[in-house]
Amino acid sequence: MSHTVQELRNAIRVATDRFEREVRASFTKEELQAICEALGVDVDKTGQSSTSQMRQLIRAHVGIAESPEAADNSPFRKADLQAVADGVGTSFES
Repeated sequence: MSHTVQELRNAIRVATDRFEREVRASFTKEELQAICEALGVDVDKTGQSSTSQMRQLIRAHVGIAESPEAADNSPFRKADLQAVADGVGTSFES
C-alpha cells in the first residue's frame, strides 16, 4: 500500500526530530533546515537561505536533480518526499 503525502511528511519530520502534524501542511523553513542538516547539506549558516533554495539543495542531494541549479524549487511532490524520506533514513514497508 502506498503511503500518503501527509504520512511521508510526518515520517520525515520524526526522522529529523520535529513534531508530527495532524493537519496537512508543507514543511516550514525550520523543518527544511532540519532536513538539510540530516542530509549533511550545507546551507547558509546565517539562516538566510530561502525555502526555495533549500528545496533545490535537498532535491540535488537526494538525486532528484543533477544540481541545485537544475532542481525545481516548488513544494515537494509525493515522489520527491519518498526520495527525501529514503535520504533521511526513513523507510516504509511496501
